Parts: sequence; structure tokens; C-alpha cells
Amino acid sequence: MLNDPYEALGLKKTATADDIKKAYRKLVRTSHPDLHPDDADAEARFKTISAAYDILKDPETRARYDAGEIDGLGAERPQRQYYRDFADAADNTYQQRRGFGPDADPADIFAEFLRNRARQPGNDFGGGGFSAAGPDMRYSLEVSFLDAARGAETRITLPDGQSLAVRIPQGTEDGQTLRLRGKGAPGLGGGPAGDALITVFVQPHPVFRREGDDILLTLPITIDEAILGGKVPVPTIDGRVSLTVPPGASSGQTLRLRGRGVAHPRSKTKGDQKVELRIVAPPQTDDGLRDFLAEWRKTHAHDPRVDLMKRAGT
Repeated sequence: MLNDPYEALGLKKTATADDIKKAYRKLVRTSHPDLHPDDADAEARFKTISAAYDILKDPETRARYDAGEIDGLGAERPQRQYYRDFADAADNTYQQRRGFGPDADPADIFAEFLRNRARQPGNDFGGGGFSAAGPDMRYSLEVSFLDAARGAETRITLPDGQSLAVRIPQGTEDGQTLRLRGKGAPGLGGGPAGDALITVFVQPHPVFRREGDDILLTLPITIDEAILGGKVPVPTIDGRVSLTVPPGASSGQTLRLRGRGVAHPRSKTKGDQKVELRIVAPPQTDDGLRDFLAEWRKTHAHDPRVDLMKRAGT
């Protein structure tokens, strides 16, 4: 199908919202013209991908496309009607009283219809006036992980040397496109300016990772903290907080900090921060620790791999 957004993103109609988002993010990095300046076809691919994502990312717009109400570019699909539909309509001005009989040529009917449209006040069709909105302009912008998560304001330099202020909303995702109304190319004949479409690429962070609205973090803890438990400091995107490690904690165990994730851009509710514990042995051990553990091992035999071996069947 022409301009099929599912085909453009390599998806089936059964794709979930998460499938759509992942496909778009993957494709945008391989097609954005700023990231591939030597690829002559990148801009065309990027426009196709962006148009497809605009249709499918919104459930209402997607439903309208699936129902055939709009096409793959978002334009309304006119209801198919034939000249006899117009001729038989009760309010049709081109019935027989206007000189059109039942065997009238449809070309004559529509020619008269267009002439009448041209004569209507304020209609520039057929007249000398012309105006059109300016085209949209596309740019890319790299932002830090924390700026995307917490929100920020920055500026981008345009090709003509001018700069444009850009507000990064809280919770901006990698590959998301921001629309700045009226910041595109100027219109024609007094028409409105187009929009600036800015695709945001989020730089990875050395500590934090993102999963939806949740922040993921791997936290090193000492052997004694794992065995005895206690409060330990942990970083979040909003600053350092205290985390309670339960006694007997194990590596791989995940603790949750409620409301310490990313604020959802619409609901403003925050996700959580998930903290995965990783026990780290001290770089050097003294004789006292070794002697203690050697004696402890003699009377406290414990094999944490028993269940693993059973499940592995070996």
C-alpha cells in the first residue's frame, strides 16, 4: 500500500506501541541526515520514517488509519462519491433546474462545480491571490542523559548561523522529535511559517540506564554490608539518597526506590529507580579476615549452586 506506515517501519498491523517505538528509534539512527551526511537517500528515508511514526505513535491516529479514515500521510480520505451522488442530492445546485438532465456528462457537472467554487467570496481558487504555509525544517540535537530525564533548555545553531532556543521536556526519550511551531521556513504569500522538527538523540550515561520511566542502576556493596545490612548512599537523577540494604543481601538482588525515576511527560507521575546489588570483595584481604572465613567455612557449609545444578540437570 502506498505510504503504508507499518511497511515503512518494518512492522505488522499487530505491532504493539512498544514495538513501534523501538522500530522508530532503531531506524532513525540509521537514516537521520545529520548522522549520515554522505548518504544521499538518508533524508528521504528519515522523512518517510518520521511520517510513519507520527501516524502510529498516537492510538487515535493509528485507529483512524486502520479504519481507512486517513491515509499514510495523515490526510483525510474523502468519501468516494460519483457524479450521480451529487446530482441526486436534495441540496444539489446542479440538478435539472440548472440545465443538467439525467444523462448529463459528469465532466460538465464538475466543471460547473469548480467554477462555482471559484466565484465564492474569499476563495482564491481561480483568482490571483495565493498563499501557502512554509515547509517544515528538520534538525538533530544531542543532549545529555540527565538533561533528557530532568528537562533543560538549550540552543541549536541553524545553517544560516542564527540560533534557536529549544526546551527539552522532562522525560524526553532517545529518538523523540520535538515540534517548534512557526520556527520553520517562512510561508508564501503571507502564509504562516512552517515548524522546526528537532530529533533528540540522548547520550548514554556511565551510571544510569533507562527502561520506560524507570531508571536502572547497578550498586556495588561490600561483603559486610551484604551480610549485616545497613544504609548506604546511592545516586539518583535528582541527587544522592540513602538506601536500606537488608541483611543477607545477594548479588543480583534488586531494590526499588519509589518515585525516583523519570517524570512521564504527560501525566507527570514519576517512575522508580531499580537498584541491582553487586557484592564486591575488598581489593586486599588481611590475615584476620582470611582466618575468620576459614574457620567459619568449617562449621557453616553452604552451597549456593545446589539448585542451579539440579535445574541444569548435571
